Amino acid sequence: MVSTPDVEENIATARRLVAQAAGNEAGLVVLPEYWPIMGMTDTDKVAVAEQLGSGIIQQTMADLARTHGVWLFGGTLPLVSGEAGKVLNTTLVFDPAGEQVSRYDKIHLFGFANDSESYDEARTIVPGKHVGTVETGAGKVGMAICYDLRFPELFRAMGPVDLIVVPAAFTYTTGAAHWDTLLRARAIENQCYVLAAAQGGTHVNGRRTWGRSQLIDPWGEVRAIIEEGEGVVGGLVDRELIDSVRQKLPALRHRTM
Repeated sequence: MVSTPDVEENIATARRLVAQAAGNEAGLVVLPEYWPIMGMTDTDKVAVAEQLGSGIIQQTMADLARTHGVWLFGGTLPLVSGEAGKVLNTTLVFDPAGEQVSRYDKIHLFGFANDSESYDEARTIVPGKHVGTVETGAGKVGMAICYDLRFPELFRAMGPVDLIVVPAAFTYTTGAAHWDTLLRARAIENQCYVLAAAQGGTHVNGRRTWGRSQLIDPWGEVRAIIEEGEGVVGGLVDRELIDSVRQKLPALRHRTM
C-alpha cells in the first residue's frame, strides 16, 4: 500500500486489496505497517488510536477476515497506551471467523537521522515487551514489525516457526541499503518462509517508503515480489520444503547458544 492521512481512504484500499488476495485463493493475508494512517505528522496516529476491541480499524479487519475466510495479520494499527501522547504500534491477528486471536506490539522503535531526514518513533510509541507467535492454518507464524528486522535475537526467541510475517514501512534510504538482505537473512537463518508486506511509494506527507513486498522461501529464494505501489504479492508455504531444508542443512539443531 501507499497509505495516506485519511483512515477511510486507507480502509477502502485495504478492502479492495484483501478481496483481491482472497480471490487469488489466499488463506493468510498480511497488511503493511501503518496501513490505516500515514499522517502528515507523527502525532496524527495518536489522534486515531483505538482501545483494544473497539473502533473502525479493528472492525474492518475482523470483517475482512470473516468475509473472506482468511487469517488476517493486520499490519499495524495505533492502540491506546498507558502514556499520554503515545500509542502502541500493534499487529492484531484475526482468524477466519473474524475473532481476534493474537497480538504483537512492536518492540524495537526506529531511530535514524542524516542530513535530509530524521525519525524517532520513541517520541510517539511505547515499545512492546513480548515475542509474538500464533498457530494458524499455515503453521506456526512469528511476528515482527519493520525495524525489528535488524535484531536477529528476536527471531531466535520465537523458536522454530514455519513463517515470519513482517509488516513494514522502511524508509527509501534504509530500504535501498538493507531491506532485501535482512529479509533473506532472516529466512535463511531460521529456515522458514518470510512474508513482508511493505508500504511502497511517495506518500501525501512527502515521505517515500521503499516497498519491495515479497515472499522468501527457507532457502533464501525470493518467490514473489512487487517493487512499489499498491498491489498483492503471494505464494505457497510448502511444509515439505521447510522440512527438506532443515533435514539437509540441520543448522537449527547445530545451535550451541
